[in-house]
Amino acid sequence: MEAPTAERLFDLRRFPSDGVLLLLLFLYTPVGLCLLILRIFIGVHIFLVSCALPDNLIRRFIMRVMCSVLGLCVKQNDPRLRDSAVKVYISNHITHFDHNIINLLTSCNTPVSKGASGFVCWARGFMELSAMGNHLELIEHLKQYSSQGYSLPLLLFPEEETTNGRAGLLKFSSWQFSILDVVQPVALQAQRPFIAVSLADSSWITELLWTFFVPFTVFQVRWMSPVFRQADETSEAMALRVQELLAVELGVVSTRITAADKAEYVKRQRHVPPLISSTAPSQSLGARPRTSGTGGFNLEELKISGMAQRVKEVLPHVPLSVIRTDLTKTNCVDTTITNLLEGKVSFTAEQPSSASTSQLSTAKGTQESLGSTSYSLKPLAKTFARSPEDRHLSLQQRKDALYEYATRRYLEKYGLPSKKEDQ
Repeated sequence: MEAPTAERLFDLRRFPSDGVLLLLLFLYTPVGLCLLILRIFIGVHIFLVSCALPDNLIRRFIMRVMCSVLGLCVKQNDPRLRDSAVKVYISNHITHFDHNIINLLTSCNTPVSKGASGFVCWARGFMELSAMGNHLELIEHLKQYSSQGYSLPLLLFPEEETTNGRAGLLKFSSWQFSILDVVQPVALQAQRPFIAVSLADSSWITELLWTFFVPFTVFQVRWMSPVFRQADETSEAMALRVQELLAVELGVVSTRITAADKAEYVKRQRHVPPLISSTAPSQSLGARPRTSGTGGFNLEELKISGMAQRVKEVLPHVPLSVIRTDLTKTNCVDTTITNLLEGKVSFTAEQPSSASTSQLSTAKGTQESLGSTSYSLKPLAKTFARSPEDRHLSLQQRKDALYEYATRRYLEKYGLPSKKEDQ
C-alpha cells in the first residue's frame, strides 16, 4: 500500500464539503448550541464527581455512563484481552482526550504532554513528572515508576502528535520502548457525524467545545496481544515492529512522517497565500490538483502556483515550469528571482503570452495614471564583443540592469518600500 502524504494524515478543515451534510449541519446548529451550553454545566458536575470518588471499577462505570451524556460513547472489543501484568500501553493518537477515553476502561497514567502543567495538567488527567529535562531523565524516572509493584500502567503515545486516524500512523519515537521489554498495543478509532474528529492545529479547549456540540462521538478501543522485545532488538526496531502491528490492526499505513514534520506542515499551511484568479494558460480546470479525501485544492500546490505567478509577472520571459521547479526547492519568491537573474537556474527564454502582455500593458497604464515612474531595460548590445573581458562586463551590466528592473517592478506591484525610501 502506498504511503500517504501529510495532507491525508491531518484534517485542516472541520466542516464537510458535501452540500447535503452542510445543510444538515446548518439545521442541527440550534440543537447543537443548546447541547453545548447544557453539557458545559453537566461536565463541571462530572469533573467534581470524578475528583470525589476513589479510583475503582464502580467509579469507572459511573464515569462512563455520565460521559455518555456528554456524547462520549466508548466501546471495547474484549476486556479479557487486556493483560493486567503489562505496565506499558502503546496507543495511536487521534484526539486530545485519548488518555481520558482509555481511563474510562482501565486505570492508567499518561505522562504530562508539552504545554500542560500544574492544575491544568492534573485536571486533564495527566501525570506530572519531576524529571522533564530530557528523554534520558524521563526514561529513568518512568523506569523507577514502573518498577514499583503498586503503580498503575503507563499509557504512552509514540506518535507524539494527533492524526485523523484514517490514513496512516506517524513514525513512532523509540524512547517509549526503552522503559520495559514488554508493551501492549491499543488500537483506537473515533467517529462522529457532520464534522472532523480533530484538526491538525486546534487546541484542546476548542476540541472540547466541538465535542459538546456534536450529538455524539464514538470511540472504539481494541486491545491487542502484548509484544515482547526480541533478543538483541533495539528500541528503534521494536518501535517499528509495534507501529506495523498497530497499522495492520487499524487498516492504515505505517509512515515515516514525524511529529516535527506535522509541525512544519501546519506552519506552512498557515502562510498559504489566497487563491489568485489568474492561472497558467496551460493549466486546465480538470488538471488542477486536489487533496485526497477532502475534494479541495492541494494547498501546497496552490502556494507554489501563487508564488510562481508573482515571479512570472516580474520575469515574463522565464518558463513557468522552470519557476515552479525552483520554487519547490527555495519556497521563496525573492530567492527564486535572484537565482534566475544570476543564472543559477538554466532556462530557455520564451516570448510572453498574449495574456501576460496584456497584463503588463494594463499594469503599465495603471502606473502611468498614478504618476509612477516606469522603468525600462537597457537594450542588448547589437555586436558581439571580441574580448572576453568586454563580453563578461557586458553580461554583468545586463544582469545588474535586469535585476534592478525586476526588483523595482516587484516592489511597485506589491506596494513594498524601496531601500531608498527606507533611508
